[in-house]
Amino acid sequence: MRRCVIVGSAPPGDISSFLRDDDFMIFCDGGLKHIGSLGRSPDLIVGDFDSFRNPELPVETIVLPRAKDDTDTVFAVKEALRRGFEEFLLVGVTGGRIDHTLANLSILLMLDTLGKPAKIVDSYSEIEVVSGHPAYIDGSFPYFSLLNISGVARDITVENAKFPLSGAEINCDYQYGVSNEVLPGLVAKVTVGEGRLLLVKVRRDM
Repeated sequence: MRRCVIVGSAPPGDISSFLRDDDFMIFCDGGLKHIGSLGRSPDLIVGDFDSFRNPELPVETIVLPRAKDDTDTVFAVKEALRRGFEEFLLVGVTGGRIDHTLANLSILLMLDTLGKPAKIVDSYSEIEVVSGHPAYIDGSFPYFSLLNISGVARDITVENAKFPLSGAEINCDYQYGVSNEVLPGLVAKVTVGEGRLLLVKVRRDM
């Protein structure tokens, strides 16, 4: 099935290489200002239009109330799930307001719980959840970090990296998995035996 791309209002950066021709594009409210820079038209528009005027395009549009529990982005993800999408890419959801960034990172946890592959990308990084399956990082990424934003992760193994781990534990109180590096000519491997971690693969420094 087609992948669903959710576009938020934060600057998406240069992420054109991540988009596929057959992606189903959902633009959320302020994300509509990125139509030109992304060079893609929406398949669905979602929002309460508190940060961007409803353009009233000839495209399916879901107008949301401003008083609601879900952010526009969370609603868009839930709507895509309702329509049966199995894979997700979120862009324009990091940077800008820190509260929205943190909330959007939690969307990765929600999708991981449902067993749906998902990734957040921006100009600098690719972010995904590592839980039941190994993750791999090749040498095209100068740095990678493992961060815990959910409970305790145990039995963590990191191989082929400058700072290897074996049977390690990372909790939310002490984030010591920042800025690791892949050993030259190798592919790093990360596994998590219990719990889950955010893997942030850094493509370039700011």
